[in-house]
Amino acid sequence: MHKDLIIAMLWSLSPFGEAKVGIPYGMYQGLNEYMVFIVCFLANVLVFPIMMLFLENINRHLTKWRFYKKSAVYVGQRAKKGSGEKIRKYGFLGIVLFVMIPLPGTGVYAGSIAAYLFKMKKSQAFAANTIGIFFSSLIVWLTTWMSLEGI
Repeated sequence: MHKDLIIAMLWSLSPFGEAKVGIPYGMYQGLNEYMVFIVCFLANVLVFPIMMLFLENINRHLTKWRFYKKSAVYVGQRAKKGSGEKIRKYGFLGIVLFVMIPLPGTGVYAGSIAAYLFKMKKSQAFAANTIGIFFSSLIVWLTTWMSLEGI
């Protein structure tokens, strides 16, 4: 049981799944659905400060390496292209909506990068990402719960 909760939490921290994978994993393992929601949601929220630490401190040292710099520019251009217009137009709400959609590539990792690239205030970006994560987690949680109940 503890092992499955830790795995669900790690999925929620992972850029390969976030809470979109952690919540269904935990619920399908038979864990308490409320505990799974809270743990996975909070783990996913932790991604924002980790990403900001990385983007503001570690990123600048890694850009000295050509391969990393090319990759970072590519990711930055994709983030601006994919979400840029919405974020420019809607700001805070744009980040919330972008992070809220439970599809691959629209979570807190992309939301953090977009907020960083568009120089959004950290407190505002954190709030927008947290609200988006909450609604995304709620959508995934409800969908998973309904599938488990056969609805």
